[in-house]
Amino acid sequence: MLSKQSIENIRVFALGGVGEIGKNMYIVESDEDIFMIDAGLMFPEDDMLGVDVVIPDISYIVQNKERFRAIILTHGHEDHIGALPYILRKVNVPVYGTKLTLGLVEDHLKEKGLRKKSDLRLIDEDSRIKAGQIPISFFRVNHSIPGSLGVCIHSPQGIIVYTGDFKFDQTPVDGKFADIDKLSHIGKEGVLCLLSDSTNAERPGTSPSETSTGEGIKEVFQEAEGRIVITTFASNVHRIQQAIDAARQQQRRIAVVGHSMKKVIDIARDIGYLHCPDELFIDTDKVNDLDDNKVTILCTGSQGEPMSALTRMAKGAHRQVTIESGDTVIIAANPIPGNEKSVSRIIDFLYQIGAEVVYGDRNVHASGHGCQEELMLMLNLLKPTYFIPVHGEYRMQHAHGELAEKAGVDPDHIFLVDKGERIEFDNGKAKQVGKVPSGNVLIDGLGVGDVGNIVLRDRRLLSEDGILVVVVTLNKKNGGIVSGPDIISRGFVYVRESEELLEEANKKVSATLEKCMSENINEWSSLKSNIRDVLSRYLYEKTKRRPMILPIIMEV
Repeated sequence: MLSKQSIENIRVFALGGVGEIGKNMYIVESDEDIFMIDAGLMFPEDDMLGVDVVIPDISYIVQNKERFRAIILTHGHEDHIGALPYILRKVNVPVYGTKLTLGLVEDHLKEKGLRKKSDLRLIDEDSRIKAGQIPISFFRVNHSIPGSLGVCIHSPQGIIVYTGDFKFDQTPVDGKFADIDKLSHIGKEGVLCLLSDSTNAERPGTSPSETSTGEGIKEVFQEAEGRIVITTFASNVHRIQQAIDAARQQQRRIAVVGHSMKKVIDIARDIGYLHCPDELFIDTDKVNDLDDNKVTILCTGSQGEPMSALTRMAKGAHRQVTIESGDTVIIAANPIPGNEKSVSRIIDFLYQIGAEVVYGDRNVHASGHGCQEELMLMLNLLKPTYFIPVHGEYRMQHAHGELAEKAGVDPDHIFLVDKGERIEFDNGKAKQVGKVPSGNVLIDGLGVGDVGNIVLRDRRLLSEDGILVVVVTLNKKNGGIVSGPDIISRGFVYVRESEELLEEANKKVSATLEKCMSENINEWSSLKSNIRDVLSRYLYEKTKRRPMILPIIMEV
């Protein structure tokens, strides 16, 4: 074990995953070493127009990369591994994960051309590693993907535990139970601080077992007379196995639709996490050759994404498969917070085309996150001195904090942190010690971080009120108008029905330019500013809209 001099202080903070769902990234830091637990992304909110994904700001890690030792991944969901390719481009350190987690990571890195440069290291629940000078061990937890782990950081002041995403499943699909015995031993050894998953902290009781979901899916398969379309998260390997088992039982063949679903099935089969014979699968172009009651279509799109396989099949935009009246569609996933509207829209559309939709309370999905009783069990097993609820919106963190208080944690020892807020442990005592840079980095196409608040504001303005371009050519010598002003409108008004409005706008621009010339104002920036001001006032007065106005001035 290390001497106290080698790690005088330990600091813990989140760069993502607090005050939000997704983007999980937690940092543990000593004076000599820094390591990261999880490296997730988040899908954009409605007001992030055009943005593909959001990752945490890792500028603090880049500034201190000489001390950065490792990235440890608890499991293979996108909100825990999705930011990895962007991070490894800036700081290349060993990445630790279980077999399936590394299988999914490897695929991500190959796509970005980073696989050969990356150092991926296999761990399991019995592994012991060191990040610099800090010893780390693991324990198994139940979640909706195999190979999920919790992490123990063995500091001289006591153990710091991060649960990862977890629930206590009494009948897990793969027969692998959470390490309750190990958790109890860790608790007896003395837990300095616990960072625990807060996703379901507001829900009483316990999360249903994954096995009960399998029974619900089998029931639907027995009742359905036509084709069955089942959609779930591509990474939910347990749910995919349950769909495969139900299809085999009913002697149905399976067509897989959706790039990410195909990839995960291939990876999970290769490493032995999915069990099914090759002959069970058929190509999508063979779907129409079989009787409807012999077909199952396994696809992506459980969140109602516009370009997903489910949405395209429902709208007849998929080349080979179209959902028709008489089909049964199983949505084996809950909407991620923020996606409720798009999910209800696709359910509504499926009913309109005559499909039978099975979702929600029909027992075809179980959350992978523990509810209040399971969160209390984790608290009671580990008996932490300090508690930091993570992985959840602020209200979830708050509810989890109240549970910790009921479990006997001193209210002064519960920290509801925001992104970047550091908690420092010194001689077994914790206090908040300032904040590191944190926030969102927006990824749009190939651009990483080049879309900020100003670009989003412009996109919002364009989407709400449109754009007006004013083109005018001036004589360089005398400043007179040679041609124009020409006004081009996009997304503001329909030109043919608004000729009077645009003519008047034209006159106002001409009058403004003439006034500027008479007053010897000939700098382009001043001319543009005057055009913008006069047009903005006039158009708001007439239409109560504020389009983006772009004056373009040329000289001859």
